[in-house]
Amino acid sequence: MNLEFLTPEHPFVSQTGVWEENRCLSTYEDQGKLPALFLDRDGVIVKEVNYLQHPNDVELIPGAAEVIATANEKKIPVIMVTNQAGIAYGYFGWKEFDAVQHQIHKDLEKLNARIDAVFACPFHQKGDTIWGGHPDHEARKPQPGMLLRASAMFDIDYKKSWIVGDRASDIEAGRNASIAGGLHVLTGHGSRDGEADLAKKLETSQFNVHTGDCISEVMTLPFFRV
Repeated sequence: MNLEFLTPEHPFVSQTGVWEENRCLSTYEDQGKLPALFLDRDGVIVKEVNYLQHPNDVELIPGAAEVIATANEKKIPVIMVTNQAGIAYGYFGWKEFDAVQHQIHKDLEKLNARIDAVFACPFHQKGDTIWGGHPDHEARKPQPGMLLRASAMFDIDYKKSWIVGDRASDIEAGRNASIAGGLHVLTGHGSRDGEADLAKKLETSQFNVHTGDCISEVMTLPFFRV
């Protein structure tokens, strides 16, 4: 199905069907090329609850707000890139996603932390909705589509950027986008048997893979200490 002919359900949903939200239109103007911090959402910023769809279930992972606030101070764009298969399955829609996002932003802002952009991919190989039946969509991680879309909003130095995720597929998306590296965290799905090993196997001479207990380990990454 050609999604370009569908009327988006929300202003942030592009004609390609992907949520593309720039929340910081002027902060990084005239800054030149900047490294970006790409963050998965569930299991990295907020605790994993499986198909998060209710604002009352939002709970920030300890250290997430501190990392994001520090990135804000360092003028490092913080970009959320999240697969949302629950939309393809019909478990919830963009309205519910938006409500959850509003709560996340609200909780972060209380701690002086700001997400600069949000990309969410609803496509999946399974599901009877219009977002189902896409076995290898270019925006769904491990494909790099969401990370690459960010270049339309920010002047990103991809060679110095990093991604944080609790799944090997998050880290692989970073490698596919040719960024510097990925931090695989043990929160969320990260502690499942074999997940850390799969992530570590993605390391190459051009792509670094680190493993950490949680998002707080971002503070130890070389690009973050500059």
